[in-house]
Amino acid sequence: MSRVSYASIVSGLMYAMVYTRPDIAHVVGTISQFWSNPSREQWNAVKWILRYLHGTVDMKLYFGSDKPNLVGYSDSDMAGDIDSRKSTSGYLINFVGGVVAWQSRLQRCVALSTTEAEFIAIIEACKELLWFKKFLQELGFRQDNYSLLVDSQSVIHLGKNPTFH
Repeated sequence: MSRVSYASIVSGLMYAMVYTRPDIAHVVGTISQFWSNPSREQWNAVKWILRYLHGTVDMKLYFGSDKPNLVGYSDSDMAGDIDSRKSTSGYLINFVGGVVAWQSRLQRCVALSTTEAEFIAIIEACKELLWFKKFLQELGFRQDNYSLLVDSQSVIHLGKNPTFH
């Protein structure tokens, strides 16, 4: 640990996260918060990430589906940040079988319920899906429908019932 700078390792992990490994986005975002004063616990998390990357070196982004459909996945946690009590939103978007966009970050406001935290995460994912739909239209791909997969029944019910909006 004394021979290698924490900032150097975390910046290398950020490079890998941005360009090839969306699966480590959340944990790299978490450890990057301790850039200036990492503790033993943060160093252990960095070592865990490096072991995970070593064990999954054969994983890769793969574009190979026959259908050019946009598919999004969205999820959040409720008050995951202990200090600010903000929730973490995350989404991942697939096109032609490969990941084209992903994000994991703290929400801008404090959600008062798990339904609200999930709804905020879905809104962010929908904005990204709409942007990709317009982008693909400019490239000549017609997207009549696209799907966003969510695991919260209360949010699905809220979105389908027009009396709530």
